[in-house]
Amino acid sequence: MSLFLPGGIDCDIHPAVPNLKALLPYLSDHWRDIVVQRGVQELESIAYPANSPLTSRPDWRLPNGKPGSDLDALRAQALTPFNTAIAICNCLYGAQLLFSEDMGAAFAHAVNDWMAREWLDKEPRLRASIVVPMQNPELAVEEIERVAPDQRFVQILLLVMHDMPLGKRHYWPIYAAAERLGLPVGIHAGSAYRHPVTPLGWPTYYTEDYAAQAQAFQAALSSLICEGVFTKFPDLKVVLLESGFTWLPAHLWRLTKFWHGLRMEVPWVDRAPIDIVRSNVRLTTQPCDAPPTIEAFQRLLDHMGSDEMLLFSTDYPHWQFDGDAVLPEGLPRELVRKIMIDNPRDTYSRLAAS
Repeated sequence: MSLFLPGGIDCDIHPAVPNLKALLPYLSDHWRDIVVQRGVQELESIAYPANSPLTSRPDWRLPNGKPGSDLDALRAQALTPFNTAIAICNCLYGAQLLFSEDMGAAFAHAVNDWMAREWLDKEPRLRASIVVPMQNPELAVEEIERVAPDQRFVQILLLVMHDMPLGKRHYWPIYAAAERLGLPVGIHAGSAYRHPVTPLGWPTYYTEDYAAQAQAFQAALSSLICEGVFTKFPDLKVVLLESGFTWLPAHLWRLTKFWHGLRMEVPWVDRAPIDIVRSNVRLTTQPCDAPPTIEAFQRLLDHMGSDEMLLFSTDYPHWQFDGDAVLPEGLPRELVRKIMIDNPRDTYSRLAAS
C-alpha cells in the first residue's frame, strides 16, 4: 500500500460537465439563444472517448452520467481515499475546439462560472484552473482577468496541441497575464485537432493518439524554451499535466546538447534548457509511466536532478492505476511529503497563501 500523508494536494482531477443543458444557465441570453436555435450538440471532452477504458476506471464509473460528473462520488472516490486536503479541478470541455473565437470565449466563461457555483461553492477542498479560449489570446486574457479575483482559481489551463507551438509570441499575452497575477500555466494533454497529432499525419487508432501526447509535450516544452518564453517571463511557472515524466531526462539531455552547439541561433536562451526546466517547470505524477519500483523511480529522479519537479495527482477519474497505487510503494516519507505537499505549495502561490 502506498503511503499517503494528510494534507496532500491532488494537482489534476477532472470534474466533468454532465451535459450542455448544465451550462445553459451560465451562458448569456445571446449565446443561450444561439445554442438553442442552432441546435448545438454536446461538446465532447477533449481526446477522451466516452467508452474508452482510459476515460474512467471501472469502479469510478457512474450508474448514470459521465465519469467525474457527480460531486458526492468525487468526494468518496478521489478525496477521502487519498487523504486529500486540496484538489485542483482541470475541466476538459470542448471550448477550445470551437472555430468561433466568440463562441469559444462564451463557453469558457460558462465553464468557469459553472465550476465556481456547482463545485467550488459546494466543496471547500476544491480549487480550479481557469479555462480560456486559446483561439484568441486577447479574449483569453479578458477571461483570466475576470476570473482571477476568485482566489479559488489557482492556474490557467491550456491544451498541449492547438493552432501553433505554445512558445510562439501569439500566446505571450497569456503568459504575461499569468506572471503578473502569480498564476501557473497548466498545459494538459489534449488537442483542438487543427493539425494531426503526430508529425507523420493522422493516426488510425486512439492508442496512437494517446501515446503521441508525450511527443506533443516534448515539442511544446522545446518551443517554450527556444522561443524565449522563460527569458521574457522569468517568474512564470508551467505545469505539465498528464504528460508522463519518464521522457523528460532524455529529451532535456538532447535539447541541452544541441543548445550548446546552436545557441547562436537563440541567444536569448541564456541558461541551459535543463536549468530552465528545473526552475520553471513542474510535472504531475500520473500517468506514472515508469516501472513500478522504488529503484526505477529514484533513478528517474537522479536523472532529473531534482526532487522538486513532481506534483502529486490521481488524474481522477481516468484509469492510470488500480486501487490506491497512485505512488510507487516504498518511497521515503520525506520524498512523499515533497511530492504530495511541499512541491504543490511551492508551485501554486494561492495554495501556500491558504
